[in-house]
Amino acid sequence: MAKSWLLAAIAVVSSCVWAGPKVAVETTLGNFTIELNQEKAPISVANFLRYVDDGSYVGSQFHRVIPGFMAQGGGFDAYLNQLPTYAPIENEASNGLRNDTATIAMARTQNPNSATRQFYINLVDNDFLNYSAKPPGYAVFGQVIEGFDVIEKMAQQPTQNKSRMQNVPVTPIVINKVTRLP
Repeated sequence: MAKSWLLAAIAVVSSCVWAGPKVAVETTLGNFTIELNQEKAPISVANFLRYVDDGSYVGSQFHRVIPGFMAQGGGFDAYLNQLPTYAPIENEASNGLRNDTATIAMARTQNPNSATRQFYINLVDNDFLNYSAKPPGYAVFGQVIEGFDVIEKMAQQPTQNKSRMQNVPVTPIVINKVTRLP
């Protein structure tokens, strides 16, 4: 009885932590849904939703997919042309969210405050990407709540080196539609 109550309490607390906007993503490989954590990552969530709302993720691809690591997308079209961005945002990696399996985080350069439109989805727990004083970490801002099998399927696709990039899927995995859910 006590164990059942504890599990129910953990489920309620977990759902409260992630309760936030949801976004449905349709790709050429299948669909998945992301729940965003506006409370812990307000800057990253607002930034991501700006690209969702302006429609510019549509036609972009997952251009870097590494099995046992992550799938990265949002920054290049199906021909690997770089897409326009808004100004970089502040790194929120110190928000307490971790780069665990199925979480989504902002990709960036070596400059901690350089994230714009690219994001990645963790295929495994990637503790080395988490915040610490050094390194500054990568800001997690949500998690895949449905369709994680699609992300796992991405990692099974053959990749190649192309246009100075590594781990590019041979057959582009293109985002066809991105929609905010009610």
